[in-house]
Amino acid sequence: MRLNFRIEIPTMLRRAVLTALVAVPLTGCAGFIPEASAQSSSSSAPYIAPPPAETQRPETQRPATQAPERSAQTERAEVPQGPSRQLTNAIRALGEDFNGEVGIAVRDVEEGWTVSWNGDRFLPQQSVSKTWVALTMLDRVDRGEMSLDRMVRVRPEDAVVFHQPMLSRMGNGGFQASIRELFVQAMTRSDNLANDRLLWLSGGPDAVREFFERNDLDGLRFGPGERDLQAGIAGMTWRQAMARGRGFYTARSSLAQDVRRRAMDRYLADPVDGATANGMVEALARLSRGELLSERSTALMIETMRNSRTGPQRLSGGVPRGWRFGHKTGTGQNLNGMVAGYNDVGILTTPDGRDYAVAVLIGNTRVGIPTRQELMQRVMGQVVSHHLRRRYEFFTGGIQTSR
Repeated sequence: MRLNFRIEIPTMLRRAVLTALVAVPLTGCAGFIPEASAQSSSSSAPYIAPPPAETQRPETQRPATQAPERSAQTERAEVPQGPSRQLTNAIRALGEDFNGEVGIAVRDVEEGWTVSWNGDRFLPQQSVSKTWVALTMLDRVDRGEMSLDRMVRVRPEDAVVFHQPMLSRMGNGGFQASIRELFVQAMTRSDNLANDRLLWLSGGPDAVREFFERNDLDGLRFGPGERDLQAGIAGMTWRQAMARGRGFYTARSSLAQDVRRRAMDRYLADPVDGATANGMVEALARLSRGELLSERSTALMIETMRNSRTGPQRLSGGVPRGWRFGHKTGTGQNLNGMVAGYNDVGILTTPDGRDYAVAVLIGNTRVGIPTRQELMQRVMGQVVSHHLRRRYEFFTGGIQTSR
């Protein structure tokens, strides 16, 4: 005998989900863009990548992190698949309306689709590239070639430029630090000294590029290291004396403006450390699925990214309470108001355990920091709204099953 059941979602629960959905636009200035206005901004649609085919080679696949438990009720539900029209229209409108060059990409890690704007343009990464140094190091740990507990000396000649909080510990003869500490400082405080020391301990730029190649990571480049990268952007050749005091700033300020301008233009046109937004979210999605590192290293990497202290008003400013976000920021040099790179990328985890990879790479712009941050918060708000909308459709649709 066949019995048909229809499980009705309680009215109070439906109202609670609807209330959360409506409230999201107030989070971080990141509301829905009305569909009419989003469609009127352009007749061209943003790029929407289909779910990828299974191309992972069995012999290179790493064990994935354990997926969050799902109830039988959730498994039976016909949850809508693919990006919503509201999300695709919103990402397009945000990209078109921003005064500057920007790449935006959102990827549903589970379903495999990507929505992006200007997603295949190589844009400066700046400190976002610390992510790849960390992955290269953790891959070597997985292979038994490095240990997180190994103590190393950080020497005065290891000093680089710009933000390096660990430099305060240098003294005359340097200091001891574990590889784990260098990793944490690089990823959570974006310490250039910690990251550069970790880079060379892990095999240098070539080792990072080899990691890209071995894992078939497209749309990602890695530069020559912090010293040569920043000196080149400014139109200079690195000298270690620039790492002392304000040596870099003094040398840079002595250059003619047209020299600096030409160097900046070359960098922005074809950044040696560039990445595409599409390539970025693909790599983050593969990290989330456990395809790049061991299960233990994957968990460590994502948890460390969640402990980041940088950029609280970038993408993080649009994350609701109760959701988790692990990310890495990046900020480039400023020349007369033009910024060469202002970025945030990361993995958003919803309260019900779904992951989205999100990337906003601002290649160059003259708008102020609040406007850049608002763009990022609005992108994040649209991702949150998309997810809540899908959950609302699920709850209000009920669940059909039979026995």
